[in-house]
Amino acid sequence: MTKKHAHSPETPAKPAAEEKPVPPAEPVEEPTPAPPVEPTVEPEVEPPEPLQHQLLRLQADFDNFRKRIARERKDWIAAANEDLVTELLPVLDHFELGLADGAKNGVPPAMLEGFQLIYNQLMGVLSKAGVEPIDAVGKLFDPHWHEAMTHQPSDTVPAEHVVAQTRRGYKMGDKLLRAAQVLVSSGPAA
Repeated sequence: MTKKHAHSPETPAKPAAEEKPVPPAEPVEEPTPAPPVEPTVEPEVEPPEPLQHQLLRLQADFDNFRKRIARERKDWIAAANEDLVTELLPVLDHFELGLADGAKNGVPPAMLEGFQLIYNQLMGVLSKAGVEPIDAVGKLFDPHWHEAMTHQPSDTVPAEHVVAQTRRGYKMGDKLLRAAQVLVSSGPAA
C-alpha cells in the first residue's frame, strides 16, 4: 500500500488563486568580512604649530613671572632692611654721643672700651648689609647727600665746602638713608 503525496510530481500543482508577478529582487551583496584588527602603536602626532607657540609663550610668561616675583621679593627685603636701618640711625647717634660724652665725664675706661666694642660690632653688621656713613667734612657741599644747617665763614675751608658735621648721614648702596647735617663754609671772613 502506497500512499501518494499531494505534491508529488505525478500530481499536477494547483495554480494559485491570484498570483502576482514578483519584481526581480536587487542583487544582495554579501558583506565582506573586516580584516582582522591588529594592535598597533600610533605614531606620535606633533601638535599643530599654534599650540606649540602657545606652549612656548606660556613657558616664557611663567619664567618672566618667576623672575618678576624674585625681583619684587628682593625689593621688598631691601625696603624692609632700609626701614629697619632708618629706625636704628637715631640709636647710633645716641650711642656715638654717649661714647664721646663718656670719655669727657670720667666713665671708667673698661666700660667705655666695652661700649666701643659693641658699637664697632653694630657698625660691622650694618656694613655687611651695605650701610655706609657719609663722610662730609672737607668735601664740596652736595645737596643730594648733605643738609646745610647754616653757612659760616672759614679761613681754612674753601667756600661751598663742609666745615663741620652736626649729624652723620648714611647710605645703603647708592640710596640715601639720611642726609648728613652740615655747616657749609661761606669762604674767608670779610
